[in-house]
Amino acid sequence: MLRLRTLTAVIGLPLVITAIWFGELWFTVLITAAATLGSLEFYRMASRSKIRPLTYFGVAWVLLLVLSPHCPYTFTTPFLITSGIVISLIWLLFRSPREEAFNNWAWTMAGILYVGWMLSHWIDLRSLEAGKEWVFWAMFTTIASDTAAFFCGRAWGRRSLASTISPAKTWEGAIGGLLAGIIVSLILSIVFSLPLNYWQMALLGAVISIFAQLGDLVESLLKRNTGTKDSGKLLPGHGGILDRIDSFIFTGVVVYYCVVFGTP
Repeated sequence: MLRLRTLTAVIGLPLVITAIWFGELWFTVLITAAATLGSLEFYRMASRSKIRPLTYFGVAWVLLLVLSPHCPYTFTTPFLITSGIVISLIWLLFRSPREEAFNNWAWTMAGILYVGWMLSHWIDLRSLEAGKEWVFWAMFTTIASDTAAFFCGRAWGRRSLASTISPAKTWEGAIGGLLAGIIVSLILSIVFSLPLNYWQMALLGAVISIFAQLGDLVESLLKRNTGTKDSGKLLPGHGGILDRIDSFIFTGVVVYYCVVFGTP
């Protein structure tokens, strides 16, 4: 398992670095691919619980939301969310069984918002001034936190963090991830000359780690509710795309708003 996990990371990381480095287009392609595969996994997991979401509609709206930052009109995102709600509800009026319509609609919209709208913040972040540097910082701080939490949990984990959601998560792993997030945040802030002082970057690194771990727990809760061990099998040693990007779904949102409202 660990060997496969390492091999997947060795292959995947250069692709991520290349996509970030060579401009918004390639980064958009990367996020779009992750969102497409992640939303398919989301709806597949829901289907295993006898839920019948509007899978293809949901995936289409996920793609529209992920691409919406490239649209110059400010009302694009609220229009897409509103139209997604209205169209999916009307669609379900004519779909059987109608007794399960609202549950199916809720899961359809959950996938659109959880995967599509949340991941679109990464595209927004990349388009900001110094967006490339912020994306590098955010992604690798998240990766450092996840990696440290995994290895610290394996080595020293004793006390369960959330036994009813993910028994493998421990307080020792969470603390290791938090410390790694702070340290790597400070190092990368120096490397990329980001416009915040050391205390602010340390605090932001801690916030990133906390939200990365919360994102991991949210996906674990999703899998527990749908009776699924992994979201998929695409990434050896990791599971599915959603298993790998669960932390990034939360951290992209946090970093985007911190940069927009917290930098001079």
